[in-house]
Amino acid sequence: MKRRALLASSLVAPGLARAQAWPDRPIRLVVPFPGGSSTDILGRIAAQQLSRGLNGATIVVDNRAGAGGTIGSQYVAQAAPDGLTLLLGTIGTHTVNPHLMPSLPYDPMRDFTPIIAHSKTKILLVVRPQLGVRSMAEFVALARTRPLSVASSGTGTTGHLAQALLGEATGITTTHVPYRDGGRAVTDLLSGQIDSMFYHTQFVRSHIEAGTMLGLGITGATRSDVLPGVPTFAEGGLPAINIEAWWAIYAPPRLPAPLTQRLNGIFNAALTEPETRTAFARNGVEGMGGSPEDLASFQRAELERWREVIRRANITVDS
Repeated sequence: MKRRALLASSLVAPGLARAQAWPDRPIRLVVPFPGGSSTDILGRIAAQQLSRGLNGATIVVDNRAGAGGTIGSQYVAQAAPDGLTLLLGTIGTHTVNPHLMPSLPYDPMRDFTPIIAHSKTKILLVVRPQLGVRSMAEFVALARTRPLSVASSGTGTTGHLAQALLGEATGITTTHVPYRDGGRAVTDLLSGQIDSMFYHTQFVRSHIEAGTMLGLGITGATRSDVLPGVPTFAEGGLPAINIEAWWAIYAPPRLPAPLTQRLNGIFNAALTEPETRTAFARNGVEGMGGSPEDLASFQRAELERWREVIRRANITVDS
């Protein structure tokens, strides 16, 4: 018994020692999307949270964009499990891309250590006022008379998935218009080049408040605190349109348990800070939190859910 206890302590001790000495260098938080994107905004908030939790330690935000978040995610999957390289993963990188990219260079469950479900945001359907509709019922009725275009920030994004859910829930057929940059879609919507768009709260809020866009519906069980005038899809009789974008912190595989728990504790504490609440409110984001096991369970459920939606809607990387 003593020998087994000594063996167990000898296995735990190195990881504990690393956790106590960590971080001895700047921590790299990889954001797998470009600067100015919603993931970049959340990545910089997360970096500030981690720095505060580590008494001002240096956290470097490393934007490694490309291939729908695949490049940055693969980089972290192959990094050393020393707690000095982390990833801000997304619904796309960890639950959608695996069903769209047969040659994805990582396994979203096996090749990462889950740390914490970090944050989420609602998705809105917005239209240009000149379209002449003022409610989801009017939008659906118009779509039954002529084709309407629905833009998103790219194939397989939350906006694209929301468009697929819209079709399933109403039976209407709309034309999906994927953009490489959601900002360009916003510009085209404002100029009348497209009819509507599914997008995150923070990028359409100012336009809705200015009256240059109309919000017809928003996902989630309740209305948004920052856009209380926009009804939920459930209020419009479409509860099946219930997607939310989310972000989570991951580390490379086989991160020692003491480091995993320490990171999880830092971020859980940060989600209750006044600085975090202010930053989240400004961007229409809600904190999530929980244990690493909670994130793994949530991710498995999301993987299965979007597998079925993508299959039914026949979404491919070219759609």
